[in-house]
Amino acid sequence: MRKILIIINRKAGTDREKRLGASIRQHLPSPGFSVETTYLQYLGHGTDLAREAVKRGVDTVVAVGGDGSINEIAQGLLGSGTALAIVPLGSGNGLARALKIPLDAGLALAVIAAGHRKPMDAGFANEHLFLSNAGVGFDALIADRFQHSRKRGLMNYARLVIGGFASYRPARYKINTDGAQREQKAFLMTVANGNQFGYEFKLAPKASVHDGLLDVCLVPPLRFFDLLPLSFFSLRGNIDQSRYMEHFTGREIEVSSDELSCLQVDGDAVPLTNGKTVYFRVAPGALQVIVPAEQ
Repeated sequence: MRKILIIINRKAGTDREKRLGASIRQHLPSPGFSVETTYLQYLGHGTDLAREAVKRGVDTVVAVGGDGSINEIAQGLLGSGTALAIVPLGSGNGLARALKIPLDAGLALAVIAAGHRKPMDAGFANEHLFLSNAGVGFDALIADRFQHSRKRGLMNYARLVIGGFASYRPARYKINTDGAQREQKAFLMTVANGNQFGYEFKLAPKASVHDGLLDVCLVPPLRFFDLLPLSFFSLRGNIDQSRYMEHFTGREIEVSSDELSCLQVDGDAVPLTNGKTVYFRVAPGALQVIVPAEQ
């Protein structure tokens, strides 16, 4: 019998939650599965619940929510034998898309029932965990504004991007990647573990959470009318072949700038705790994750 703990972010909504309950009973029936369901109550609760699940010998912890909830729960599972599974009920669902986990809750639960495990890498930015990406450029500024906005969804995110573009001044960064140094100005200075931000916007189309590497994505300073082709190439998955991005990989990346003011990890703004420098590193295979069997 597989012991499964399902952790739900209540922002999913009441009707959605009722449908989810029926799907859980359908796809994870007893006696094959012992299922416990609980809810996030406070910031950091997911980490606490996940750590306790590891101690109790739970086989799989299911994160029901968006990338922020998934990140929080994953923090309690790193380096353990307890697997992370995802039922994506967020807005962008970047990690679920990167792992090819179905966005339909019933289909995602069927993947969990099959129980195919695979080790995935974890990234750290000044020791803040990220599973998809972290950045210090324009994306970090928008993450900070999005965090303080009451509205969610792609339309509100687009509104913040357009509104923030005019006043944003790209910073000049000193970048040390595994000992190789460079200095340049960038609109986006993002380090990716997965291949996208979410909504199928792929900043690092060839990035893999299984390769033991981080992908550094530099977008040069842009004009406003460059945003449309930038988005087009990103959605098509070939932005790395365009003039809008410079891309390289590494295991340890140090980024510094006198103009550093924001840091985002998996779309959430976090404090800059190391002055004007951010240290990125990868922990290969640090997390067990449930994925579709074809992977």
